[in-house]
Amino acid sequence: MKLAHSPNCEGVAGFTMIEAVVTLALMGFILAALATITAQWLPNWNHGVGRVQAEEKLALGLERATADLAAAEFIPVSVKARQVFFDGTDRSATFVRTAMGPNAGPGLEVIRIAEVNNSSGWNLVRTRAVYRVTFSYAGIDRVWRDSWQQQLLLPSAIRLTLRDVATRRKLSVSTATLVHVELPLDCVVATSVDACLNAYSKPVDDAQGGGSRS
Repeated sequence: MKLAHSPNCEGVAGFTMIEAVVTLALMGFILAALATITAQWLPNWNHGVGRVQAEEKLALGLERATADLAAAEFIPVSVKARQVFFDGTDRSATFVRTAMGPNAGPGLEVIRIAEVNNSSGWNLVRTRAVYRVTFSYAGIDRVWRDSWQQQLLLPSAIRLTLRDVATRRKLSVSTATLVHVELPLDCVVATSVDACLNAYSKPVDDAQGGGSRS
């Protein structure tokens, strides 16, 4: 049995070699034109995307800064002073607000928002302000000392000085307080402070009769 050939299979149309070469040439030209246009357009696109992202970051930073400033608490520097704990300059602002954040506990925190110059240029930085506290002590003579150790009496006043760790600048919120009790109870009935101190500094006998008898 012989298979019959279909008459439709004869004379099927196709591409010649010249047509294929021309088609490839046209495709190459179109791809080259697209590559040229993309090379000129892509940098502008990247620049625009980077600018939009930078503006979004700046907007988020300013939003956070304004939220912090709006939440500033009215905290006086001491019980008797009316001066509020707020230190503002043209480059920074330091204030107290309610603690906020996933790792923040209940209470208040000192926030410092400042413009800082580093290797990447000027940046707006939000930090929890860090300070160093130094104590000074004054006795009856009203002379301030850096230490108060092995004394018979309490100091009359104690001064607290706060300094910024970064700039070492003394803050205006530094304060001092008076100690309410500075003399022992025996000095109440003494005729003078010197007499009280002399009696208070004497060693106490083992027995009121001046010592034990054999």
